[in-house]
Formats: sequence, C-alpha cells, structure tokens
Amino acid sequence: MSELVTQLEELHTGALAALAQTQTTDETRAWHGDYLGRKGKLTTLLTGLGQLPREERPAVGKRANEIKLALEQALEERQAATAHDEMTAALSAEGIDVTLPGRRPLTGRYHPTTTAGREIVGIFQRMGFYVYDAPEVETDEMNFGLLNFAPGHPAREMQDTFFTTNPDVILRTHTSPGQIRAMREYAPEPIRVVLPGKCWRNEDVTARAEMMFYQVEGLAVGHNITFSDLKGVLLKFFNEMYGEGRKIRFRKSYFPFTEPSVEVDVDCVLCGGQGCRMCKYTGWLEIMGAGMVHPVVLQNGGYDPAVFSGWAFGMGIERQAILKRGIDDIRYFYDNDVRFLERVA
Repeated sequence: MSELVTQLEELHTGALAALAQTQTTDETRAWHGDYLGRKGKLTTLLTGLGQLPREERPAVGKRANEIKLALEQALEERQAATAHDEMTAALSAEGIDVTLPGRRPLTGRYHPTTTAGREIVGIFQRMGFYVYDAPEVETDEMNFGLLNFAPGHPAREMQDTFFTTNPDVILRTHTSPGQIRAMREYAPEPIRVVLPGKCWRNEDVTARAEMMFYQVEGLAVGHNITFSDLKGVLLKFFNEMYGEGRKIRFRKSYFPFTEPSVEVDVDCVLCGGQGCRMCKYTGWLEIMGAGMVHPVVLQNGGYDPAVFSGWAFGMGIERQAILKRGIDDIRYFYDNDVRFLERVA
C-alpha cells in the first residue's frame, strides 16, 4: 500500500471523528471547509496523486473518491441531525404561551393603482358625481369618430392604437368614448359622471409611459355650465387629493373633443412651488387635460348644444399616485415587486 493511501485512510478516520464532535450547523460548515473545501485537507492531499506510478493511480483514485463520497454522506447526515437538534432546542427555549393571541395571517392588499383610483373616484362622488362603467373594447367610431376625430385626422396619431383583426374594433385609447355612451343613456337629462377604467396605447414602455394604464374621465352636462364651474370642481379635487391650499393653472391646449381645451397644472405638492426634480424646477405639476365639451360631441351624445353646455377632463390614475407618493417610475406599478407594492399600497 502506497503512503498516499495510508494518508487517505488516516484522513478518513480523523475527519469522521472531527465531524462527530460538531454540535451546530456553523460547525459542520466549518468542517466542510477544512476537509472537503477547495483548500481542504482532502483536496490538498489529492494533489500528490499525479506523483504516483501510473499503475497505482487508478486504485488510489478510486479509493479517494470512495472516501470523498463517504465523507459527504456523513456530513449530510450530521447536518440533518444538528438542524433537528437546533430546532428542538429553539422550540424548548421559546415555549408556548397559550394565553397569547393568535398571529394575524398575512393577507393581500389593494394594488396602488386601485387605491389611487378609489381615492380619486371617492372625492368626485362626494361632490355629486356618479360612476359610469364603459367597455374597454370599443369601435373606431365611438373611440374617435363621435369624439370629433375625423378619418385621417393628425390627432389620431397622438394615440397609437391597438387594433383587432376587425379594423373597426379596437382597444380604447382613452376613457373618453364613455362620454358618448353616458350622454346617450341619460340625454336630455343633466349628468355628472366619472368614468374610471383601463386604456391601451401602442407606446414604448418608459419611466413615464406604459402601453396599458388607467384613466379617470369626468363629464358634466347641463344648463349654463361654464369654465368657472370646471375650475371650481378641479380646485376642490386638488385640495382634497393633495392637501389644502393648492393652486391650479390652465394652459391652452388642443383636444378634438373639447373647445376650448386646456392642460391643468397644480403647484408642486413636494416643494410647495419652490422647484424640485419632480416638477422639473418649474414649481408646477401637470395633472390632466380638460375643456368645454365640443358642440359636435354634445350633439353626438344626444344634447342640443344651443341649450346645453358641459365640460370634461381626463387624468391618469398612475400619474396621481406617482405625484402623491413621490414615485419616479411608472413601470414599478406592474413589475409585481412585492416590496414596492407593500410600500405604496
């Protein structure tokens, strides 16, 4: 028998004896490093295998593998035993107090988008608006035509659309077609509705844009409704949503279904209008688009524009959650990262 085989047998015996002395999981891990690790005793010893005569190498190598497998099996059994002993000791140390109340089970929470949407809708409901549910799959006419988007109108390019196999059936690009449905259902009675829902646009996904997102549309139609009414309602909304003392401003814009049209800004809720990264150091946050309902749209909804007037607005729900909670990337909402969802829910 070669000297290397003798050393292997002695290492085998010593390793088993050392393993039997381990009492904890950490000690078994240290044992593994000492004997079976990359710089362990067995690995170091086997570096001498190449120095043996060629005819002895197969037998010695075979025995070395047998010893290695035996030690690995012994380690696995020892680790299982120590883990069991540690658990038993921990349970014995803790004990059980049967008088303690049970642990509350983990339950799910509302998604941040759901929470923000309910908060927005709740504010308008308290102002007398009711919720109107409109379909997410729409016709081209309802999504565009009846909202004053003429065929081939450049404004259609602002909303890159998902089409189905039927070119007249699309995924809605905004919640505005719900205006037509609500007006046709209730005309000629005055109405005040909010229309929350999911929308799709074929856009590149970035920190500020998603291909699927949620909006809330607002619509009021009646006699002698003015731009001042719109401003008053929105100011009330912003004060409830972002805290008292808010300021808003209107900037002229263009939407085919409103005339005149505006973009609505609120003074930055994070810096108080002093300027920060969130508001791009302008002191203002862009919140929504709005305007007086276009006479053509009123007529398409069943109202006589000579008798009735109205206004409408539309805002992104994720946008409100982003601004209120200081989130800097819309993609977080749909990455399904539980840490993020728990933090902002």
